[in-house]
Amino acid sequence: MESRLRNRRVAASLALLGALMPGALPLSGLHKFYMGQPLWGIAYLLLGWTQIPRIACAIEGFWYLSQNEAGFKARFGGTETIAIPDKAEQVSAIATALRELDQLRQEGLISEHEFEQKRRVLLDQVG
Repeated sequence: MESRLRNRRVAASLALLGALMPGALPLSGLHKFYMGQPLWGIAYLLLGWTQIPRIACAIEGFWYLSQNEAGFKARFGGTETIAIPDKAEQVSAIATALRELDQLRQEGLISEHEFEQKRRVLLDQVG
């Protein structure tokens, strides 16, 4: 399975679309291509003249929706969540950046004006 991130709602929507669309449009199996399972997608398309893929799409669509995000991510590599640092970690990181900025000013690598501008930008991030 490839490492591309997948969204549970997109997968469920594609599966339900394959289940609900009329038989003239071969949309059954699109969710399998999206999920990184092209062989299953081809099997769904080849069996498109039967009702089997439509039933399977409906079952899988509801199955994707019934899973929680963590379960979907564990099984299929779903959308990645971004960890937001707490306030203490953020303040600590800004303090470290300020110390490094002051070090650059003391070594003469940035001017007093540049130091003050960058210091204000960093301090604005705290509030």
